[in-house]
Amino acid sequence: MHNLIIKILIVCPQGFSCCTLEMEEKLSQQSRTDVKAPVHQLSSNLQNTFTQRHRHFDQFFRELLSNAEKSLNDMFVRTYGLMYVKNAELFEHFFSELRHYYSHGSSAVNLDDMLADFWTELLERMFRLVNVQYEFSDSYMECVSRHTEQLKPFGDVPRKLRLQLTRSFIAVRTFTHGLVLMPEVVGKVSTVSASQSCVRAAMKMLYCPYCTGQVALKPCKNYCLNVMRGCLANQADLDTEWNNFLDAMLGLAERLEGPFNFESVMDPIDVKISDAIMNMQENSIQVSQKAFQGCGQPKPNMAFRTRRSPKDSGFPGRFRPYSPDARPTTAAGTSLDRLLTDVKKKLKHAKKFWSTLPDTVCVGERIAIGDECWNGTAKSRYESVVIGNGLANQVSNPDVEVDITKPDMVIRRQIAVLKEMTSRLKAAYTGTDISFVNEDAGSGEESGSGCDSPPCDSDGDIYFSTPAPAKPRIIKIQPDKQPSSGTRLAPFSLALAVMALLLALLTPHTR
Repeated sequence: MHNLIIKILIVCPQGFSCCTLEMEEKLSQQSRTDVKAPVHQLSSNLQNTFTQRHRHFDQFFRELLSNAEKSLNDMFVRTYGLMYVKNAELFEHFFSELRHYYSHGSSAVNLDDMLADFWTELLERMFRLVNVQYEFSDSYMECVSRHTEQLKPFGDVPRKLRLQLTRSFIAVRTFTHGLVLMPEVVGKVSTVSASQSCVRAAMKMLYCPYCTGQVALKPCKNYCLNVMRGCLANQADLDTEWNNFLDAMLGLAERLEGPFNFESVMDPIDVKISDAIMNMQENSIQVSQKAFQGCGQPKPNMAFRTRRSPKDSGFPGRFRPYSPDARPTTAAGTSLDRLLTDVKKKLKHAKKFWSTLPDTVCVGERIAIGDECWNGTAKSRYESVVIGNGLANQVSNPDVEVDITKPDMVIRRQIAVLKEMTSRLKAAYTGTDISFVNEDAGSGEESGSGCDSPPCDSDGDIYFSTPAPAKPRIIKIQPDKQPSSGTRLAPFSLALAVMALLLALLTPHTR
């Protein structure tokens, strides 16, 4: 203490001190680093947590798509053989478009249009294959496509699968975008520079005891809280929208666990598409008759008479699903439920992160409990009231001068970003994809809705199972009523002959 002499300082209390103005300035610069260090550490931990969760989810979804495509390819090669191989690019394009939507959104792929195009193209190809005895022009096939709603060649599978795919893909894509956004927001908010008044207050709290020779003296807890709430006032104002965003993420996570479960849609998609093809096969005669009535009797295919191999005409195979143990393992060695359980815990833990940041900083070895602490002027009890969080409350902060008329614009922009993302998450909760300016080149319109009327919530049983049949399903031809004289159908006897020929073509191969 013999080195203490009276010195005039700018920040620390006047009186006996071992500090000079130069030392005070250096300690002031050190205090800037010391204030940012715990905030940076806590923010970095939060960033790393959700960067890792996003990586896990993204890997899981992409591998699940790849597994579904491989499963479909393996099944269809075994079931339909060369006929599938010749038409494999249709299914490759289908999965490619799903990946493209997942990566780029509705600005790149309109899910409704893509799925409609897929079923239309599949109908045209199958219609030609089950009616190989006729020739069809492009205009004729356009007519057939226009009658798809009346024909319903694939039963109810396209409608159900459209609802499943759009809802689950919208939910998945929006949820993963939320996981990407969190580290970005945290990174931008946590790097906001401390104001000069914050640095001065931190210097007074952390290093003025040094100047009086009390190097081991720690600040009082409430004193630390007032200083940090003043320094982090703008960050605390983020908390409301941050919590709204997290609640929306948790809500969408529950959807992904239940009715919008991506895994339950993609894993059996090969079974569902094959079931649609089966429906077309078994009802091909009725479908063809309706098409002929609406579009006219097609011309006979003269080259058909010369064919000898059934492999060259019609779908040869029947549906044979994988047994459960033959299915590919789920991606990343885990299931969606386990991933969601983990991330929900992290999301809940991240709530009120910004408003509790001062409390998280002012703990442990950084502060002293009781009266034996530094109160800003001496070793004594801190008498001031602890003020609230946020910019508006800082007007009465006794330790930090805060201009409440000048909010930080970086943080205000992040508040707007969170509001926008929360709107997307809430829309995805109902199965709707909201396209924003930064994603869809300024359209700003809703697209790719996954909901039909009635609303999504009332359609809880939309997920359907397609159990493996105990034995191959056999097409039974039931003679239809004699068509009226006003139709364009061929004579009934010719129709029966054609039906018999189709039955022969559709007889399953024994492998």
